[in-house]
Amino acid sequence: MSEVKTLLPGIRSTNVILAVGCAGLIGIGLYFQYALGLIPCALCITQRVFIIAVGVVAAIAAAAGFTGLGRRVCAVLGVLLAVIGGGFSSRQLWLQSLPEDMVPACGPSLGYMLENFPLGQAFSLLLQGDGNCAETVWTFLGVSIPGWTLVAFIGLAAINVWQLVRKA
Repeated sequence: MSEVKTLLPGIRSTNVILAVGCAGLIGIGLYFQYALGLIPCALCITQRVFIIAVGVVAAIAAAAGFTGLGRRVCAVLGVLLAVIGGGFSSRQLWLQSLPEDMVPACGPSLGYMLENFPLGQAFSLLLQGDGNCAETVWTFLGVSIPGWTLVAFIGLAAINVWQLVRKA
């Protein structure tokens, strides 16, 4: 058993891996956006925000070297953020699975919403998604971008659960 324990990264190292992994996920999103020309929809942007949030929590936990309660608080926060982000991925997957006649109408761009709507209404529209979010523009192994993002959120949540329950 002690052999296995020594092969696994420590708590601080795991938080660094989480933070770097989140940065990598954002890098992939930026590559898709700027190199491949895929324009992110409202739900894509929302998912990016939650990936960044999980990464920031992990980076803070790694930098501070929290133990005890601080470590647990960061892990719980990481789990919550990953689960919420996974919920947005699931919402987008649901929109993508709708028959064409049931897809909601396309809405305004994020910039337009922020300029012309009260912040609360723009935020609400952003979280709902629209017809733009139902479009599948890229797949790998038959899975679309929000599907892979959901896999990433599940992994981020699982690692944070492990951080929560493991011995220091």
